[in-house]
Amino acid sequence: MGGGKHLLLLAVFVLLERCHGQTAVSMLPGLKMVFSGDLFYLSCDNSAGESGVKWYFNNKEEKQTNKTWKFAVASPKHSGSYQCERNGQKSGDFNLDVMDFNPSASLTIKTGHPVMQYGHSVMLQLDNEDGLEGWVCWVYREGTKTKKIKFKLENRDHVVFQTTRLEVPETIFWCTDKSQNERSNQIIVRTSAQDISLEMYPFPAVVGETLTLKCIAWGTDQISKTVFYKGDTIIMHDAKSTYSITKVSESTQGPYRCDATYTHKARTSGPEYHRVSDIQDVFVKEPPIKAVLSEGNGLSCSCQRCPPNVSYHWYHKNDDQLWELTGSPSSNMTPQKRGTYACKAVLNNMRSALSNSYNFQTNNSNPIVIVICLFVVGLLAVVIALALYYQRKKRNNTSPIYEDVALSSRDTGDNRYDVLQKVPGAKREAEYDTLHPQPPGREKKGGEYEALKKEEMKEGVYHTLGAEGAARGEGGYEALKKEGMKEGVYHSLGAEGAARGEGGYEALKKEGMKEGVYHSLGAEGAAAGGEGGYEALKKEGMKEGVYNTLREGAGAGQEGEAIAENKDKDK
Repeated sequence: MGGGKHLLLLAVFVLLERCHGQTAVSMLPGLKMVFSGDLFYLSCDNSAGESGVKWYFNNKEEKQTNKTWKFAVASPKHSGSYQCERNGQKSGDFNLDVMDFNPSASLTIKTGHPVMQYGHSVMLQLDNEDGLEGWVCWVYREGTKTKKIKFKLENRDHVVFQTTRLEVPETIFWCTDKSQNERSNQIIVRTSAQDISLEMYPFPAVVGETLTLKCIAWGTDQISKTVFYKGDTIIMHDAKSTYSITKVSESTQGPYRCDATYTHKARTSGPEYHRVSDIQDVFVKEPPIKAVLSEGNGLSCSCQRCPPNVSYHWYHKNDDQLWELTGSPSSNMTPQKRGTYACKAVLNNMRSALSNSYNFQTNNSNPIVIVICLFVVGLLAVVIALALYYQRKKRNNTSPIYEDVALSSRDTGDNRYDVLQKVPGAKREAEYDTLHPQPPGREKKGGEYEALKKEEMKEGVYHTLGAEGAARGEGGYEALKKEGMKEGVYHSLGAEGAARGEGGYEALKKEGMKEGVYHSLGAEGAAAGGEGGYEALKKEGMKEGVYNTLREGAGAGQEGEAIAENKDKDK
């Protein structure tokens, strides 16, 4: 009995060993759903060594012999059953279904590039229209376990985070909800130890769309020459650092590199640098299922390849802004504001590609708006017309523009003033007639003016300013006289020497003043030379000094000679 028990235990151990060493196919990283464009690995577990493995796809042997099979760009054509075999042990089936849609969430590079320098990091942004509560992100590096990145997200639809240092050739990032039934697209970041790198936008490339290759020199943009290669063939040699493929096809796929000649701004002397980038493989994927937008009675969104239980999301943007969710989840919508519109077909955990866009311009055909606009325009036209009319009327008006005043009569003793009239027939607005201090009817000679008279005042009487010697061709002026004042009497200013053609002027005299008496200013020498001499005022009895006479010897033909002449004090 004892020997039988030992044999039974031995058989159990052999069976357990065989079960433990059974060959199986697994996926790295572990993805519940695989979308077009994903990167993943299939591994033949429990197989010794890295080679000597047979792979089968849909029961057909493949040329792949490594333990790990890399799928750089997943495609619906990769959907099927996979098996691996090692030393006669064949694994069970591993079924793969690649979705021809996009994931429900979006993961993008916020700061950085698809190829970064070794030891650097990037900033990633996660967006989900339905919110991010409970979402986490994952990191996978070949040959290591998948690691989780946790967030504390509440009532948010996007988040930006920074990765750790990139120290392996290739790192895969993606995000999921708690159940991992919904997820984002993958972001693949490669590293390079070179001073320049070849970048690809987008990565991977999409059939029918544009692919842009860019040669970047780290730390500078002073690139003078760039050469792009596909394999060993030069595809562009130019001063530009970018190369665009306008319509990607399957033939676009392949290895690319670039070399650049560049310098740094801080470098003031020496030759330019010349470096070559690492080889980067460009992968191409088929475009996902795309919705179609059509115009009719409003806008309509449809998806022929989608299942029947699909709904739709509408998006709107202005110019270069980002797309924003708008409208209801219906297949039809009526645009209300100007801008660009597009739509997507929406399933539970995936989306179609964005449809073609439609540019909508508002048409303000509301009658009320039109009436208001016409009224405002008409009112402005009337205001402008009235302003022009009054401006023209003001310019053509011939009535006097200026009005001056003159004393009406000195006999009345009041302060009435006459209007300064414009000379009849005057062509210019600046021509005015002379003042008329006397009542109408009295004839005066041109140029006569009578000064203001203030009578019956305690201070004195103002006398007339008269014209003397008018017959001699010159007007004399009689100064104002203020009599009865303690300070003195002002005497007349007369015209002397009118016969000689020049007017003499007699200065005002202030008598009885302590300061002195002002003497006359006369015209001398007029007969000799036709020019008047001038006798300066003298203020006697003052400490400052004596005023002397300034005479002009015009008869001698000189410009003038100053002669000092002292005057006696009044007695």
